[in-house]
Amino acid sequence: MKASGPLPARGDGVLSERECSAIARTVPYTPPPELAGMSLAQIAQAVADRKLPPVEEWSPEAADDSHMRIAADGTWYHDGSPIKRPAMVRAFAGLLNREEDGGYWLVVPYQKLSIEVEDACFIATDVSQAEGDLAFRLNTDELVVAGPDNRIRASGDPDSPALYLHVRRGCEARLNRSTYEQLARIALERGDDWTVTSGGETFSLRPA
Repeated sequence: MKASGPLPARGDGVLSERECSAIARTVPYTPPPELAGMSLAQIAQAVADRKLPPVEEWSPEAADDSHMRIAADGTWYHDGSPIKRPAMVRAFAGLLNREEDGGYWLVVPYQKLSIEVEDACFIATDVSQAEGDLAFRLNTDELVVAGPDNRIRASGDPDSPALYLHVRRGCEARLNRSTYEQLARIALERGDDWTVTSGGETFSLRPA
């Protein structure tokens, strides 16, 4: 999808730009301030204020291919061209769902559209420790507090693992390098077992 061009109409297997704009309008968005300056109560309020489409309530039978891809660096593409409008990416991100078979879909009431995800749906670009909990900022400017419903997991090489944070509906964010290093420093400050705590849970930064 080119930034200046229209999206294909509904019959072409993806939401039209008009439909996406309508979704964006129904999900008011104000970027939260920098994490380092926020208290835990402010972070919790920012999370609560994020209004998302009720994807869990929708069970469309019609399925198609969106011709979209989320690259490993978090960039969204349509037919090989990057989607450059942040508001459009946020609108699509609010529709993401991962099914039990591992497939990713964009879900609206009347249909669901498959989407390719190279690694993770989101990128965690910052982390801050607030009153003992860990708050992450995503590349969509959303805030997520790690805990029982938003777990941190480590995967891959034990010497240089990839770290992921569950965001919602089975979709995860991968921590970028700077966020990984921030979290590693937080872990080292509390001991040498490479664990962090948040939301009453303890998470290992080493693969199981």
